[in-house]
Amino acid sequence: MWFLYMLSWVAIIVQVSFVTVAVAAGLYYLAELVEEYTVMTKRIIWWMTVITLLFYIGFLLFEDFPASVIICGVISQVAHLFILKTFPFVMIASPAFIVAIIMLIINHYLAFQYFSAVYYSFSEVISYFTLCLWLVPFALFVSLSANENILPTVAERKPLLDDNDVVSNYFSRKGKKYGLLSLFNYAKDSILPQRNKKSF
Repeated sequence: MWFLYMLSWVAIIVQVSFVTVAVAAGLYYLAELVEEYTVMTKRIIWWMTVITLLFYIGFLLFEDFPASVIICGVISQVAHLFILKTFPFVMIASPAFIVAIIMLIINHYLAFQYFSAVYYSFSEVISYFTLCLWLVPFALFVSLSANENILPTVAERKPLLDDNDVVSNYFSRKGKKYGLLSLFNYAKDSILPQRNKKSF
């Protein structure tokens, strides 16, 4: 009897490993899509934010949610819309980004407080967290790496040097890249073995 019990724990570890690899592969693919299609990504995130705002209006009309949960949710979605104004350039020190992070923490606190006091089924609670609290911030998190590989435009935020034009300044920058795709590329290069091409 103990042998099957031990095998069940080994199976759980294997399953968690597979799920982790699958999620990492999915995130890598999403980060690549975001970098390739930044305009379409901005539209999708904008529509997700607007639909989430409509969800909060639905909570106001059809549910007995506290006003604090609805107001904080609306404030966070408005902050997400302000973040999208400069997309794919996401300024981490911008007021909209800071407000979005603070509202994310406050929204989680208020939601945990409300759902611990009022009974809802697990599927209803997880649907609220998924659609109203996690979807848009997760999409913005995945798209953080989009601004490091786009072509220069008039919306370039950093001042240019006097003797360089936009394109030469863009390609001459040697700054370190930070983002989800850079993290995955580093993990791929350091963990997976490299294949060397044979030269004939």
